[in-house]
Amino acid sequence: MSVQPKLVRFNENVLAKYQIYNSIFMTLPFYAITKTGVLLPLFHETCEKGFARGDDPTTIVQTFFEKYQGRRDKESQIKLLFRFIQYIERQVVLFDAIEDAAFPVVNNMDGIGTLRNLKENATSEGKLNTLIKYLNEFKVRIVLTAHPTQFYPGSVLGIITDLTEAIRKNDLLLINDLLAQLGKTPFFKKKKPTPYDEAISLIWYLEHVFYNSFGKIFDYIQHNIYDDIEMPNEIINIGFWPGGDRDGNPFVTPDTTIKVALKLKQAVLRNYYKDIRRLKRRLTFRGVEEHVIALEQKLYNASISPNAKSAITLEEFTSVLENIRSVVVEQHQSLYLKDIDSVINKTKLFGFRFATLDIRQDSRKHDEVFQDVVKTLQKKKTRIFPENFTNQTPKQQVKTLSKVKGKLDINWFKDEFTIRTLKTMQAIREIQESNGEQAANRYIISNNQTAVNVMQLYAMLKLVSFEDEMTVDIVPLFETVPDLENAASVMEELYSNVEYRKHLEQRGNKQTIMLGFSDGTKDGGYLMANWAIFKAKEELTKVSRKHKIAVVFFDGRGGPPARGGGKTHNFYASLGPTIEDKEVQLTIQGQTISSNFGTLASSQYNMEQLISSGILNRLSDTNQKLSRSDKSVMNSLAKISYETYTKFKQHPNFLGYLERMSTLKYYAKTNIGSRPSKRGTSNELVFSDLRAIPFVGSWSQLKQNVPGFFGVGTALEYYEKKGEFKKVKQLYKNSSFFKTLIENSMMSLSKSFFDLTKYMAEDGEFGGFWMLIYEEYKLSKQLILKLTGYNELMQEEPAGKASIAIRESIVLPLLTIQQFALKKIQELQKQENIDAEELEVYEKIVTRSLFGNINASRNSA
Repeated sequence: MSVQPKLVRFNENVLAKYQIYNSIFMTLPFYAITKTGVLLPLFHETCEKGFARGDDPTTIVQTFFEKYQGRRDKESQIKLLFRFIQYIERQVVLFDAIEDAAFPVVNNMDGIGTLRNLKENATSEGKLNTLIKYLNEFKVRIVLTAHPTQFYPGSVLGIITDLTEAIRKNDLLLINDLLAQLGKTPFFKKKKPTPYDEAISLIWYLEHVFYNSFGKIFDYIQHNIYDDIEMPNEIINIGFWPGGDRDGNPFVTPDTTIKVALKLKQAVLRNYYKDIRRLKRRLTFRGVEEHVIALEQKLYNASISPNAKSAITLEEFTSVLENIRSVVVEQHQSLYLKDIDSVINKTKLFGFRFATLDIRQDSRKHDEVFQDVVKTLQKKKTRIFPENFTNQTPKQQVKTLSKVKGKLDINWFKDEFTIRTLKTMQAIREIQESNGEQAANRYIISNNQTAVNVMQLYAMLKLVSFEDEMTVDIVPLFETVPDLENAASVMEELYSNVEYRKHLEQRGNKQTIMLGFSDGTKDGGYLMANWAIFKAKEELTKVSRKHKIAVVFFDGRGGPPARGGGKTHNFYASLGPTIEDKEVQLTIQGQTISSNFGTLASSQYNMEQLISSGILNRLSDTNQKLSRSDKSVMNSLAKISYETYTKFKQHPNFLGYLERMSTLKYYAKTNIGSRPSKRGTSNELVFSDLRAIPFVGSWSQLKQNVPGFFGVGTALEYYEKKGEFKKVKQLYKNSSFFKTLIENSMMSLSKSFFDLTKYMAEDGEFGGFWMLIYEEYKLSKQLILKLTGYNELMQEEPAGKASIAIRESIVLPLLTIQQFALKKIQELQKQENIDAEELEVYEKIVTRSLFGNINASRNSA
């Protein structure tokens, strides 16, 4: 049977259904204003026609009220705008649910990038043994973070799940009820979530999605690629940051970390219990049933009290399962063997930990604690550190720290932050003892700049909890462009240290290094950040191979291209032979969790794409290293874009524009994350204090998406003016890496809509700055189209383009309202006597409008 084109499948299964269900939704009665559902389409039409005429948002809102609601007073108009916001938020949810329901139809679950496709290609090319060899050592680790880019509270996520299932079944009565429930369920969180709340939200995905979808992938590989021979490698790992990541989050305590680890154990035990209950209905044979019943009871007890002395251990659990398996094979003709194997496979994937709880803290915070440790230990005359330690050179300090011996007592310390940091190191040991070593065996140092940063942590871990054997991997995180350039020399110094090298030998001669795309882009712009990370990986691979260390790269990625997101699997398939690629590790956060991994179908599909991309990078004969001339062009493009972006950042209006013309300062009011929205405590806006999420998100709300393209156009123009544009075209043809960068930048450009903020061009203070951005946007779009040979952006992805177009259309009225309110705020703040009450109303409109727009974009922050 022929398969229809993806765009046709999208139109039939997403667009058509949205139009039908949206018409039902629009007729539901909400609150006091029953006519809202009739008025919103009229307002939407007014927005479309207004922007086409060149009207500004204020004129559009005024035109709508004059034409359709002339009798409303000002207070009633404001109430209607709030109703519009509420409607649009829910329209976005409806579209999400429809798109999720259609995912396995729109996307070919056996097509390019899936495991089935990978196996078939390897078999046809005679490379099946090579594929198995790679799978024996290849891993993918996705790390769930609590970074606040997800605006749906848990109750709404539950509705989306139920609505998705109802749409899949075309259950109109249930859909109608769920849409009504949606209309009455609040989206706005009155209180900030705690780090524990964030952990609970993400554990939901582990329990209800990943447990099943990742288990299914493992089962497929073992059965179809390994022919049921036991696999030596679990292939999929899951990392977890909520409750462990304390970088910039003072609310994450050692108690939080222990509590989250316990909850993770409890959640996986609960899932095992459900599986064993299902098996009990099947394994009703003599010599088997009694063991299953006993196992069920033990798991039930353990799921209530995971760390009780009588609780079942992982070893006991797997031993009983293996015994049951043997009896079924020997005495019962292997009946339901696949079901038993599936549970055994899950124990290999999840253990009693479910996910590895990563600990993360900033190197500057570690340094504060470490100075306190040295000072206190010297006062106690412990001789752990020499008296002249603080006067030693960095190289001498690295040597001293590598040989540190002794034990410190946390009761010696008075500073609260020092005590919490040291107790966190104790907590790692405690979690390892209760949930297994893999439950918490990585400590990430963000803003890592030197070898001293690594060795300070190394010494503190040994002094607090790991004097005999260090069962923790220290992971330096390099983020800014200068730190990325210096990363190889830092690792050279560490690898050359005898004691640190011994530590790596104990850890399997493996070193994980994290690279930060989000702050890299904020610091150096789009092209330079990605190229600096690429080059850093090449240099780190070279120095690691020289020392016979297997380096693993852990990418700190966000949702949009500006934070390392976009077509992630294409990125990993494009790295070439000069970058170590035995493992793919990356962060998945906020909206990206729900949009790419939120359902069984999408999580299976996207995980298979990640596995395939890493394997394809190794199997491919065409993905060769960059030639010298291509590398020279890439260097030049990155350098020019970096200089352009740096100049842009240094513009006197840069921070003022963000602070007064964007939604930046309203992110903190949304109560979507436990972490403060900026690093410093200054009342003034300081660029270095800005977190990448609100920074990128604010450009997205303006529909300008600056971090995803700024500097690209100027860099391409340099070659066009020199008459050497063919060199860039050659790079685009030869390099999958560069092609992926350009495609991701196209996505940022596609989501831009400058007509929304065109009125800013007339602003006395910021008009010139707006024009600067707009000119770079036009230049980038024009030259990217010339480079690709496309007539329009995302020409080769019609279904993705269509999805973006619908989402952008849904939120157009929302964006108009947001800009209308921002303009009112600017006008009010210029008045001598500010009406505080009116100002508060418009600020509330801006804050509320953030929700629907962020959720509609799905990867905007």
